Order: sequence, then C-alpha cells, then structure tokens
Amino acid sequence: MGDLSAALALIRRGAEEILVEAELAEKLAAGRPLRIKAGFDPTAPDLHLGHTVLLNKLRHFQELGHEILFLIGDFTGLIGDPTGKNATRPPLSREQVEQNARTYQEQVFKILDPERTRVVFNSEWMDGLGAAGMIRLAAHHTVARMLERDDFAKRYAANQSIALHEFLYPLCQGYDSVALQADVELGGTDQKFNLLMGRELQRHHEQTPQTILMMPLLEGLDGVNKMSKSLNNYIGINEPPAEIFGKVMSISDDLMWRYYDLLSFLPSTEIAALRQAVAEGRNPRDVKIGLAEELVGRFHGAAAARAAVEDFAARFQRGAMPDEMPEVSIAVGAAGLPVTQVLRQAGLTGSTSEAMRMIEQGGVRLNGERVADKGLVLAAGQSVVLQVGKRKFARVALT
Repeated sequence: MGDLSAALALIRRGAEEILVEAELAEKLAAGRPLRIKAGFDPTAPDLHLGHTVLLNKLRHFQELGHEILFLIGDFTGLIGDPTGKNATRPPLSREQVEQNARTYQEQVFKILDPERTRVVFNSEWMDGLGAAGMIRLAAHHTVARMLERDDFAKRYAANQSIALHEFLYPLCQGYDSVALQADVELGGTDQKFNLLMGRELQRHHEQTPQTILMMPLLEGLDGVNKMSKSLNNYIGINEPPAEIFGKVMSISDDLMWRYYDLLSFLPSTEIAALRQAVAEGRNPRDVKIGLAEELVGRFHGAAAARAAVEDFAARFQRGAMPDEMPEVSIAVGAAGLPVTQVLRQAGLTGSTSEAMRMIEQGGVRLNGERVADKGLVLAAGQSVVLQVGKRKFARVALT
C-alpha cells in the first residue's frame, strides 16, 4: 500500500472533508485493499469535467491498490435525487436510465483502469428488496431526521411539495453501502446527508461504518455556478478536442488554478511550481495551455491534444490575440442575449447597428471563429472571447 503518510496526502488532495480521517488512517494501516464506492445516477447521457472530480479521486485510490466500486444508480435514477434543487427532479424512464448507463461505462474508463474497476448496478439488490424490505428500510429513519436535510428543510419551510418517494432516495443510497460493504464512499459536498445515511445504516447492519470523503463541486466556465449542462457552463468529456481545448482556455486565470487542483494529474509540487512561475511573471496563458492539452489528451489521446495546441496557436496566438484584454460581465438572462447587444454592452461597438455591420463585413470573431449570423444568441453560463476588427478584444462572462 506504500507509505501511509504519502497515501493520506494523495487522498487529501483537493478533498473538502473526510469523516472520519482517523478511521481512514486505521483502515489504510490495516494493509488490506479497501472497497471504495462512488455512485453516479445516469440522469444524462454524457459526463462532464464536474463528474471527473470524483473519478480522479477514485483513480488515486486505484493507484494505491484499492478496489474501486463504480456504482451506477439505475434503481435510484428512477427515483430522482433533488440534491441542490428546490423542486422534485422528474424520475427517468427505465429505458433512459439503461441508455445513459451504457454511455457512462464507455466514458469512465478514460480515467479509471478497467482491469481494476468493478462496475455495479444498484438494481441488483434493490429490485430484490421488495415492498416488505423497503418498509423495513424506511423504519430506520424518521421524518424529522429527513427534514434535517437542507433542501428538504427549505422546501418544507416554503410550503413547497416534497413527494414521499424522495425520502426513499437517501435510504436507498445508504443501503447501497450496506449491500457493497463499502469501506469508503466518495461524493460531492452536496451529498453529505446521503453519505452519512450510509454510515448509519451500516451500523444498523452491524458493519464497520464507511469513511466519507467529500469532494468540492467544480465551478463551471462562468466561475460562479456548479458545472451543469442545464446552465450551459460545462465541458463535456466527449466533446471534440478543439471544443474542450477552447473552453478550458476561456476560463479565468483564477479559475485555472481550481481546475489544476481538482482535474490535473500533475503532482502538487509541479502545480505549486507553476503558480510560483506565474507569480514571477510567466504568462498564465501558457500555463493554461498545458492544462488544456492534458485534459484533451486524457479524453482523446496525445495526438488530438497536440493538434488542438497547434490549432489554438494558429487561430489565436498567430492571429495576434493580446495576452491581456478587458474582462467584462454581462447579464444575459435565461433567454440569452443577441451577440450584437453583447458587443455593444462590452464596448466593442458603439451600437447594435455597428455590430451588425461589422458582422456583415466579417469583422467579428467569437472564440477565434468568424461570426456570420447577426441573430446569434449567446446563452448564460459561459465565458467567451469576442473580437471586433484587428485590435478590439474582450473576455466576456455571460451571467
């Protein structure tokens, strides 16, 4: 298992909270491979970089020699976890869940070693639990305790509906840990209530309670909100190489370090050296290129990563994009905002009519690509580079 202190340092990297770290140290010191569980409900067909924060930590455990249990919540996906929401998430159909589950399996092995990963589906034990088993499971918890969960408490206080089946979700997630006899469970900080449920149910079943390792939620391209497809501020791991590269290059310099800490496989010492180099005057753009190249290479291979770097150099650096440019934030609302209005508000044109004229003349670029559609609407949740003519640039955060 290697040196205990080195193992703990790797596990702590990027983690928000470990409950209880002393227990984890004891389990690691015992010298046996631990059963490391992380669950993913297949609620959408594609994974994005936010999901890979957990996958990266699973890889760390894998490198330390532990058994990875990649749990696909095909049963709990039918319930729908409202975590972080103020309303019930519509349950998916069995067909949707099964299709999404298939794509998950194809994507996770871009990070995890398939030879050392066990993929499990919670329908394997939940389908057989039956009505009587579900009633016995529900008897382990009270409505008062359920209302301690933050999102439930807020909805209850606001007189918003809470469907009874939503109370079953934390119980089912906790029972997964019992069925798998998990030693450690990973989850986001928004999953704390559900993760603790696993410890409680394991005690009821006379198992050693799992250690909980919570990872932070990755901010999306806007640098504010959690990465989400619904907010259109995400980077999908199945997106084309140039798209991934360009989106990474669009994030702010401050957010870049957050992405390095949570997404890069570089040793912490190397990341610290990069920080120091930037502090001493190195162009942060060059460091960001390294991050973008690493991520493209992980999901599409080294050749695609090299091609993306060359493409970026051809479109941006050789196109004389300045190292520094104005950064503005523009509220575009849920409906988005026409690019002509964004150009005006960003100070790149004096009016929307001038913006239209520049587009007609081929003088407007969005992330290096010529804009041809005067009616193009830009959605919230992304950061883009706009260029008018040869000398006017702005990095625009759309909120």
